[in-house]
Amino acid sequence: MITAAVQEREHYLNASYGLKSWLLTKDHKRIGLLYLATVTLFFFLGGAFATAIRLELLTPQGDLVSSETYNKLFTMHGVAMVFFFLIPAIPGSLGNFFLPIMIGARDLAFPKINLLSWYLLVVGGLLALFAMLAGGVDTGWTFYVPYSTNYSNTWVIATGLGIFVAGFSSILTGLNFIVTVHRMRAPGMTWFRLPLFVWSHYATALIQVLGTPVLAATLVLLVCERVLGLGIFDPSKGGDPVLFQHLFWFYSHPAVYIMVLPAMGVISELISAYSRKPVFGYKFVAFSSVAIAVLGFLVWGHHLFVASQSVYAGMVFSFLSYFVAIPSAIKVFNWTATLYKGSISYDTPMLYAFGFVGLFTIGGLTGLFVAALGIDVHVTDTYFVIAHFHYIMVGGTIMAYLGGLHYWWPKMTGRLYPEGFAKLSALVIFLGFNLTFFPQFILGYLGMPRRYHVYPAEFQVLNVLSSAGASVLAVGYLMPMVYFIWSLRYGRVAGTNPWGASGLEWRTPTPPPAHNFDEIPVITHEAYDYGSVRREVIEVG
Repeated sequence: MITAAVQEREHYLNASYGLKSWLLTKDHKRIGLLYLATVTLFFFLGGAFATAIRLELLTPQGDLVSSETYNKLFTMHGVAMVFFFLIPAIPGSLGNFFLPIMIGARDLAFPKINLLSWYLLVVGGLLALFAMLAGGVDTGWTFYVPYSTNYSNTWVIATGLGIFVAGFSSILTGLNFIVTVHRMRAPGMTWFRLPLFVWSHYATALIQVLGTPVLAATLVLLVCERVLGLGIFDPSKGGDPVLFQHLFWFYSHPAVYIMVLPAMGVISELISAYSRKPVFGYKFVAFSSVAIAVLGFLVWGHHLFVASQSVYAGMVFSFLSYFVAIPSAIKVFNWTATLYKGSISYDTPMLYAFGFVGLFTIGGLTGLFVAALGIDVHVTDTYFVIAHFHYIMVGGTIMAYLGGLHYWWPKMTGRLYPEGFAKLSALVIFLGFNLTFFPQFILGYLGMPRRYHVYPAEFQVLNVLSSAGASVLAVGYLMPMVYFIWSLRYGRVAGTNPWGASGLEWRTPTPPPAHNFDEIPVITHEAYDYGSVRREVIEVG
């Protein structure tokens, strides 16, 4: 009877049918699912390139692919993962789906622009995919000049154009979130009643709107230099190649926070829901998101410590790089304090939250190493930097992304996934990740350069460990895709609030109706007020 009732009730999935209803939809929830499908494609595409890289590095001779092909593999891995997965993943899918519901709105402020932002991501992705299939690009995902402007014979312009177009998707998403949070909050939803997920996306949106145009301008200058030979970055014509690095990292370091700030918002929701407590120091966590967004624009120079930057500038950027770690440390401290004496449930999303806290902390602490001028000279352009970056981005962003998917999957689909397999996948991913990337810290400290496909034989054991870990990690990432798809047909029907959580999204029917709320709710309680959650047994059939 319950199953029949769920199937008969109209919701956002069955409100209309047909491909046209999806491709022309203005429902933020359906657009969130379109983003989910798109970023999943690029995640597995980038993972395929990573698999080829680890296979090559099994042996020190470089006997699987040529050096030119290897350069293309790590470039296309970076492009696919950074620009078409990590940056849009959480804001595009989970943010699009849940931010309006969390603030009591029926949709985002600009539904048509929201759909346009997805189409821009698709067009940009197709351009990048064309470049990959047509022969690839070999400049590295950072496109450093003069190689990318004067010497590379690969598809630099097509790839750059794809990233340029996708950048406008990011800008429009950020604009939509800012206006929505300012203008469409439900009555009583004050700034300090907002879920921390919303605070983190608001801070992310500020970076998207202010920082992404700098990347767009940089890519335009790159194309002008390559096609017209203007000499902007060419010293022989009065240009400066280091200027490109300044422009690129002025966006690309804040872009790290575009990737990880939404992840922090997800973790705040998970920690609170599964410890049954309000987040400790709510205002500190909220303002730390804004502080990260602001301070993130002031630290780009630590990428140029060995690029002829003055010692005085290096000292300033080193200090700022340490300083920007403080807001992140506040979050980790407050999450830990939230867990203290909490009624902790070890459901799958909470396991991912624990994994995030551990891995992100390692990534953050090793970031202090590369922020130190003396140590950075030794470890720059080595596998130490690769490991540090992946502990933040993969160990942080992807763990939170998967945790968020598991947490909100019942609300999105109306179905529950198999909990046993989900817990196993979380464990496999955590173990596989550490086996993959922790040996790379040692490799980097011992001096193995990144982006080399031939290396001294004494590094082989650690590279074999890393490649073995990548195999385990790949299995872990495939498992959720399999059981999520399985659950769509065979999963148990989910109740309205299977986790007993406190957010507005759990007060709507499952799956949510197309209009989110029959009546706009009036908010009378604080964020994470579990006293307001009705004590009832949720039956599933």
